[in-house]
Amino acid sequence: MGENGPPASGDAPAREAKSLEWAVRVGHQRSSLVFYRLVRGFIRIVLFRWLRVQVRGAEHLNIEGPVIVAPVHRSNLDAPLIAGAGNRRLRALGKRSLFVNPVSAWVCAALGAIPLRRGEADRDAMRSARTILDDGEVMIVFPEGTRQVGPRVAGVFDGMSYLASKTRAPIVPVGIAGTENALPPGAKFIHRTHTAIVVGEPIVAPEGRMSRPALTAFSEEVGARLQAVFDEANALLR
Repeated sequence: MGENGPPASGDAPAREAKSLEWAVRVGHQRSSLVFYRLVRGFIRIVLFRWLRVQVRGAEHLNIEGPVIVAPVHRSNLDAPLIAGAGNRRLRALGKRSLFVNPVSAWVCAALGAIPLRRGEADRDAMRSARTILDDGEVMIVFPEGTRQVGPRVAGVFDGMSYLASKTRAPIVPVGIAGTENALPPGAKFIHRTHTAIVVGEPIVAPEGRMSRPALTAFSEEVGARLQAVFDEANALLR
């Protein structure tokens, strides 16, 4: 057949990614919670010792109700280390391609991720994030977006502030120092070094509907608080 014809008889049909509803359902299963705790235990026993992690303010990760955990982002180690520092399970948005293979889909869902259809981003991301927070869970959101470099916070996007204002979930800023050296982009191994995590006090968005200038002002406040805990984390390594 031509390019637009049906696949040859020997071709396997392309797999569809698992749905948001499936990921949420799997994430609530007892087996998933046990798996998450086993992985978190490994992080605490092995990774924390390898990186000689110091933690301050971990109690702020364990407050009740919906919470937005907002860390700086310098390495792929950031989320696992924060998961190890707190007692509540972190939920996150993961790229949809991770939910195509059945095994990786289950692992991601059990660890707290739900699929995000990138390219349709903002509305889908907000809807998925609100689903997590409306269930009273903890969601990790990187305020700077993608990984950054250096000791300065690159700026906080307004989407997180909007999410906090709509769900009434407090934002918990987290400074992480040392992970940029422990696992820089492209590295195949985790270098042994000192790392530090400083968790700040929760930040609550103003009540009522927020205008665009108000959202921007709140984002700037979160950015300033995030810079403060990041500076404190870096100071612990000196």
